[in-house]
Amino acid sequence: MSGLPAWPGRYTDRYGSQELVFESDGRELIRTTIRGVPFEGEAMDALGALAGEPPEKMFRLADGHLCSCLLEWDVPLTVGTPGRPPRTGVLHCALRLGDPVPSGALDEESLTVTLRLDGRAYGGGENLGDFETALYDIQRRLPPGDRLRACIACAWSDYSPAGRPMMGGLACFRDVRDRYRRVDGKHGPLGIFALWPQLTEFVQETYLCGEFEPRGAHGGYRGSFP
Repeated sequence: MSGLPAWPGRYTDRYGSQELVFESDGRELIRTTIRGVPFEGEAMDALGALAGEPPEKMFRLADGHLCSCLLEWDVPLTVGTPGRPPRTGVLHCALRLGDPVPSGALDEESLTVTLRLDGRAYGGGENLGDFETALYDIQRRLPPGDRLRACIACAWSDYSPAGRPMMGGLACFRDVRDRYRRVDGKHGPLGIFALWPQLTEFVQETYLCGEFEPRGAHGGYRGSFP
């Protein structure tokens, strides 16, 4: 083990199913070992074998990344409520990666995310597309006053107007927060593109650091949360 936070999970494909552990720094690194083969990537839909492509009979790959499989994992997620200590729930994630098609894409990429907190389940809608959409959906379903405490809900995070991946790719601007407060769109001296080169780091939506502040009325480029 590497000392990175560990997420229990499972890998399933046409050859069988295996319980495993995903390790992640919460930023741009996810790694695991499946059937003795180490995999690593920046996101769950971009896991590639570290020692070249493994035998075809063990896995299916598209552009070097796992496909034709189901990946499941559990991530701790903190929820805050005024007047109460923060509680930690479990975010259960399931990502179904389909088969490759001639264009090089997959015929399916379906994400299901459910938060289990205080004996209840929130979310669970299928094919939500990406973590931003899934976590917005969960936040809307939580009881009044409950707020996710994670980078997706932080005052200093934003996505690029050029697009976002299924997970990760969330830019943190905590080191230039005063300038980020003045962001008013895409372009111009106060646009997100002008500030982009000064981002602190990229993080996953569920990451949480000690400088978290709830996202308020000022929403940067991407807007408020939810």
